[in-house]
Amino acid sequence: MEQTVVIAVLVAGAILAALTAALGMAGAVHVTSRRAQGYMHLIFYAILVMVAMANFLSGRDLSSSNMKFDEVVVLVRHPLVSLAQPLASLLLLTLAGERLITHWIRRDKAAQAPSALLVAFILFWAGTVAAPALLGANPHVSHDYVYPLVIGFAAVLATATERDLAFTATRNALLLFMAAGLLLIPFKPSLVMDASYTQGLLPGVPRFAGLAPHAVSMGMLAQLGLLCLLARPLQRVWLNRAAWAMGLGVLFLAQSKTAWISFALCSACILVVRRGPGFMRRVGDPVRPEFGIVTVLAFMAAVVGIAALLMFGEVDARLSSFFDSAQGAQLASMTGRDQIWAIAYDEWQRNPVFGYGPTLWDASFREAIGMPNATHAHNQFMDTLSRSGSVGAAALVLYALVLLVLSIRYARASGGLTLALFVALALRAISEVPLLLFGYGPELIAHVLLLMTLAAAAREARERKRRPVNTPPVPRAAPAFARDPANPQNPLAAARLRP
Repeated sequence: MEQTVVIAVLVAGAILAALTAALGMAGAVHVTSRRAQGYMHLIFYAILVMVAMANFLSGRDLSSSNMKFDEVVVLVRHPLVSLAQPLASLLLLTLAGERLITHWIRRDKAAQAPSALLVAFILFWAGTVAAPALLGANPHVSHDYVYPLVIGFAAVLATATERDLAFTATRNALLLFMAAGLLLIPFKPSLVMDASYTQGLLPGVPRFAGLAPHAVSMGMLAQLGLLCLLARPLQRVWLNRAAWAMGLGVLFLAQSKTAWISFALCSACILVVRRGPGFMRRVGDPVRPEFGIVTVLAFMAAVVGIAALLMFGEVDARLSSFFDSAQGAQLASMTGRDQIWAIAYDEWQRNPVFGYGPTLWDASFREAIGMPNATHAHNQFMDTLSRSGSVGAAALVLYALVLLVLSIRYARASGGLTLALFVALALRAISEVPLLLFGYGPELIAHVLLLMTLAAAAREARERKRRPVNTPPVPRAAPAFARDPANPQNPLAAARLRP
């Protein structure tokens, strides 16, 4: 009798949830049918709220954690998280599904998604999620696999306005996320700080993880927040400076060398795209050759210095001594990740076509291999190869090539932001899995932002081509992330120059 009542309650709840989703979707479509944008940007708040809630209520103690993969860390899933997770999933599905339905209803030919990006994303999802879920050695189907498909599809339909809203929302959400972690330091230091970390470049300084799953994840989120802050600065100067100080402080305290390198390279990409043409014009200016001469001499001095270091600095002996040390051995093995890669390679050899399946690296598999904390292969290609086989690996390579080509193509139009986001994902893919589409989490944020930025840039390029030749272009302000504060054509800079 009790079992019958439970089943009836579950069925009634499922029907009620379906009706609520349908009514919510219909209401959202009705509200946004006459607008150029929807509420897609709210998904970033929802994702980070769930991440913060899950880690805050997990009861974890970072003071006794370490980087070894052979020790079990038990995290209890709070009942409140179990209750909020379906609601968050329903919200994400509604916000993204509304964009798809509205786009289909309006049928605006000028608003078509870039075909190459759309096809590549669908093939990537089909090859890395659908194929192993249905045809893998251990098939497994879950509703969580559909959410990234719907969200990514909606991101490919993004307009310039939706892109700007997305960066603003991500900036605000990440700043609040970092601030919440910092505020918890006096009250719950073991929840947000790893005092046992001894492998960083700052001896004696605890490693800050905040409300992120790990300090490495916190570092990458801080780097992404700084990129969003660069793209969409805060209007108040003092608040913008405070946000930069907080973001750089969190990036520093996270002690993630990958995040530091990624931030430096991403910032360099933006600077090269924005300032590169002006720099080259100054170097080759025949009227004022002084700057070009100094630049060439500095480059020659740097080359001579590097050559002298390589010839007389005994670099080979220093490297040999370093790799013989404990730190060098740890770096050579990528902190034990070489063992995980070997297991991933063995699983691919056993299932070369469609891979092991989505359940690879689940709790039972980790227990079988004796690595309870190896939740993935710690490399995007190796994880995809073992989980989705050769089919998934081929889809990953194709998708990465399309993203690379489009990121370079629209780098100027986006002020270097497409290239910066691609570099961030590529560097993250060396030791993590930022392109994993089996569910949603903090790793999905940068991926969706890149898709939205590419889609908006492609749409703007298509609109320029569709404009008649004799029609003068409609004056419009450049996107905030494409403006150069040092450029006099920048409206804000021009306003500052007025007496």
